[in-house]
Amino acid sequence: MKEETLDCLGEACPVPLVKTQKALEKLDVGDVLIVQIDHSCAMKNVPEWAREAGHNVEIEEVDDGEWDVVIEKVK
Repeated sequence: MKEETLDCLGEACPVPLVKTQKALEKLDVGDVLIVQIDHSCAMKNVPEWAREAGHNVEIEEVDDGEWDVVIEKVK
């Protein structure tokens, strides 16, 4: 299992979502992508998309208005 971090701090939608989709394409099943975001729109869209795509998602608030969206690729 590999773990990668994607820094999307300071970026507004749809940039974090597009970067997340491209990064996940490069990962293998079982790998984990940690997406760092600080935009409320991305905070909604990235986890929603990942869940709909069938991946496991956890959200950790690391600071006020800053989150790590942890996505485990499952397919």
